[in-house]
Amino acid sequence: MVLLVVAIGVLGLLIGSFLNVVIHRVPAGESVIHPRSRCPQCGTELAARDNVPVVSWLLLRGKCRTCGTGISVRYPLVELGTGLLFAAVAWWCGATWQLPAYLYLAAISVALAAIDLDVKRLPDAIVLPSYVVALVALLVPAVVDGRWVDYRTAVLTGLGLFAFYFLLAFIYPAGMGFGDVKLAGVLGIYLGFVNWQLAVLATFVAFLLGAVIGLVVMVRSGQGRKTKVPFGPFMVIGTWVALFWGQAVIDWYVGSLGG
Repeated sequence: MVLLVVAIGVLGLLIGSFLNVVIHRVPAGESVIHPRSRCPQCGTELAARDNVPVVSWLLLRGKCRTCGTGISVRYPLVELGTGLLFAAVAWWCGATWQLPAYLYLAAISVALAAIDLDVKRLPDAIVLPSYVVALVALLVPAVVDGRWVDYRTAVLTGLGLFAFYFLLAFIYPAGMGFGDVKLAGVLGIYLGFVNWQLAVLATFVAFLLGAVIGLVVMVRSGQGRKTKVPFGPFMVIGTWVALFWGQAVIDWYVGSLGG
């Protein structure tokens, strides 16, 4: 188990390096394959030794080897965060057939949260294909482990969460973007495969965090309700809180009612 967690964590570091490219290029409509990563200031392509996750940034002291331009600390933070999230998912899932599906969710969670913070939108180029990936990836444990009821629940939960967010966007379009609606369907599929009740908890956590942090941001910005606060990151955080700890919360709550 420990070897699995470590190996998946290292994989996460490598994926995190690629996600930095995705975060930078997808919103601009650029290819994530070509050209190779380069310094935005001097245009020098990064050598393999300067592209090692986290380590290269530390050795270069956060600067380009060629021109000395500062490299944002967000790059190693994305790599490290992805590595830690991958390790946590491996610990939570174990060596199961559902592991690849939730690793994919971890990867897009990091990318979409960062992009939403940057440009205040959730690109269809990532969100829409994720429906197909989620349904195909979760089909594997459904077939191999006979989890057809969980698969059906996942589909229904995805539809339900999509409908809920769609209703919110219809009632108050200024407060909920359609990108959030589309993301809700994807997150609902993953939550529903474990337990549909987790979707309720994830939504509650997302709105609670959004309200608290959004209020702080609005006060600090001095622009009041005109301040735009992306909701995607809160949806992602709520989902992972529900997946990692939600079942324990539900069991405790049900147990307290029974007592």
